[in-house]
Amino acid sequence: MRLFTPLIAVCALGCGGAQALQTDNSASAIRAAEEVGAAKVPRASLHLQLAKEEMDAAQKLAKSGDKEKAVSLLMRAEADAELALVLAHEQIEKTEAARAVDRVRTLQTETR
Repeated sequence: MRLFTPLIAVCALGCGGAQALQTDNSASAIRAAEEVGAAKVPRASLHLQLAKEEMDAAQKLAKSGDKEKAVSLLMRAEADAELALVLAHEQIEKTEAARAVDRVRTLQTETR
């Protein structure tokens, strides 16, 4: 019986792996967008929400057996999450630039 246990485990992993949906890239992109605060940036939050919804829909499609559409949705989810990340970074940079301009103006008025 001990010889059959590893064989059963290998078969179970092999069969499950064939149908498992690879969500790592999409999940990582979503986490990255969340970590930089994309949810707080209006334009970015829309794409972040879309990414989450697309990932959920992809998982449901994969469970129902439509892996091709699921993979396509995962690619869209990753793209939307990456766009959310870029938009959040853009907002952060604009805010930092505005602060720098304000500091320069303050220094200019102090030196006059």
